[in-house]
Amino acid sequence: MYGIALSAASCIRAGTRVDIAWIVDRHDGNPFDPSETIAITPGGGRLGSLLNGALDGQLIELAGTQGDQGRLVRLDISPVDAAVSGTEPGSGIGCMLVPGTALPEELWEMLLSREPVCLIAELDGDTVIQWGLHTSESVADAGDTPLQVFEQGSSAADLSPHTATTVLQPRSTLVVVGGGEIADSLERIATMLGWQTSITREAGIASGLIAALSPIDSVVVIGHDLELTGKALLDALSSDAGYIGAVGPRHLQETRADWLAYRGMTDLARLRGPAGIDIGARTPQEIALSITAEIVAAQIASPTASR
Repeated sequence: MYGIALSAASCIRAGTRVDIAWIVDRHDGNPFDPSETIAITPGGGRLGSLLNGALDGQLIELAGTQGDQGRLVRLDISPVDAAVSGTEPGSGIGCMLVPGTALPEELWEMLLSREPVCLIAELDGDTVIQWGLHTSESVADAGDTPLQVFEQGSSAADLSPHTATTVLQPRSTLVVVGGGEIADSLERIATMLGWQTSITREAGIASGLIAALSPIDSVVVIGHDLELTGKALLDALSSDAGYIGAVGPRHLQETRADWLAYRGMTDLARLRGPAGIDIGARTPQEIALSITAEIVAAQIASPTASR
């Protein structure tokens, strides 16, 4: 839900209807990520998808029919959709389908700030009659089940006859600007750690990715292209990113610093360069490991960051 929060909040402010859907139950017992969300606007417009798009068509047809507070909808996977999603045909999926305006208003700011949240829907049958929203400070007041789900440390959901509990935990994002074996190795390690990773060599794309980062996120630049890496560092130093690293020898770091200074950026206290903990790394894989270790250390040291 973090990924669609800005668009959903914008629709709500503009008075445009937007329906939000996410998975809270799978009858086949397979794992799922309730933070994976689809936002649906009138006419079938959508942002995001569920199960690689396997549920999107059914949800678009149902959007707008779920009442003012939302409801639990139960969907079946067709053989065609099963092939797309890697799910057994006929598997039952329970989804919350909710008008964006029905969700607690403060939820959107919390999601935009990348805060962990616990969202509780009280159910009368499949119909939502009330919503509750809790933070890490108040979730203990919601009861044992929400607290247990929250303490798992990752996004999770629990469905009972009278409540649907959804815990959303933000995932760290790593933006790598540049390419090559170091970038590829960073992506592999980050994926293993459960981070979201984006690699780009396009300055415009990098700017957009960096603008959305929070203190739990990281930027690493690689390469000698000053127009690409310099612009990315300029954007990163003006962002909320918790870790900013630049790969390369000292002379390249000095050249980048001069490029930034010429454009008015002289405060480089947040910039780690050369990036990575000194472990004597030589290969691209070792360099990626040293950078990842430095990112983790920075996350642990930050009072505002969480993984």
